[in-house]
Amino acid sequence: MNQKQRIKLRKFMNELGSIRGRHTELVSVYVPEGYDLIKVIQHLEQEKGTATNIKDARTRKNVIDSLERAIRHLRLYKRTPENGLAVFAGNASDNESKIDIKVWSIEPPEPIRTRLYRCDQNFVIDILKDMMDTNNVYGLVVMDAREATLGLLKGSSITEITTLTSGVPGKVKAGGQSAARYARLRENAVKEFFSRIGEALNKNFLEMKELKGIILGGPIPTKDEFYESKYLNNELKKKVIGLKDLSYTGDFGLQEIVDKAQDLLAQEESAKEKLLLQRFFETLGKDRKKVAYGKEGVDKVIDLGAVEVLILTEDLEDKEIEDYEEKASNVGTDVFVVSIESREGKQLKDLGGIAAILRYAVE
Repeated sequence: MNQKQRIKLRKFMNELGSIRGRHTELVSVYVPEGYDLIKVIQHLEQEKGTATNIKDARTRKNVIDSLERAIRHLRLYKRTPENGLAVFAGNASDNESKIDIKVWSIEPPEPIRTRLYRCDQNFVIDILKDMMDTNNVYGLVVMDAREATLGLLKGSSITEITTLTSGVPGKVKAGGQSAARYARLRENAVKEFFSRIGEALNKNFLEMKELKGIILGGPIPTKDEFYESKYLNNELKKKVIGLKDLSYTGDFGLQEIVDKAQDLLAQEESAKEKLLLQRFFETLGKDRKKVAYGKEGVDKVIDLGAVEVLILTEDLEDKEIEDYEEKASNVGTDVFVVSIESREGKQLKDLGGIAAILRYAVE
């Protein structure tokens, strides 16, 4: 997701997040990539019939009108957009005496994997929020002697890429020469399987620029042997942030490795923020003209196009973060929103929560 897409998505979510329904009357619809729009429309038509049973007359009317607006909007599309579609409809008026039924939709920058319909007091925007976190992409490899599954973790979304099966025979007891022959056959089959896993990793991860790291999981010693083998490309090996002992492969294995790797992921994010903030404070100490902080100081240099990296603390208002993201996008500046839990994050908060590392010195 590029910066302009992030800005658009953040604006969209902020608008929806500001709306509250009197009762469970706000309609949220998520259409996954490749899903048949006709089926979604038919489902919403059925929900209109169900809504006639709502006891409160005003809520009943708002729900039915919102569903009708959503259906009409969906009929404008000849087919489901490439990444799916999210549609929201409901009463946008904050005046109790007035009703203003509106419809919103977005073709998201990342594929929608979930089909959802919900009527609630708030619009369901969690799926869109998850997309805001997809700048952090991690490769997942779960394996044992029989099977290997490759996946991706984007934000909190886990996607399976491919599964490989091996021809490695199980461990059995045999005597004499047959045991030695069996051991050789098994060793060759393991090498062949490791080679195919390595090729799959190269194909899917080697040229992936947004890949932040790889987590490798499986039973001892299989994953450890693969990690130390010649079949794991050295460039990819450098990106392995940790190994985890697992019981499963496939979908269960992907979920298990993400659950067990939360410590690694937290450390990775924390380390990245720490390095960035250390860079800012070190530059502040050595060359004051190469940084700026505080709203007034940063506003001055960002308008000049002098900012290389803009750093904002997470406690700033969404609208303020959104405005700075838009300004930064116009001048090709990277934006990072950092936690205030670390010592460096607290220091930045004390400086106003806004800082910049500059491309060149500014008087």
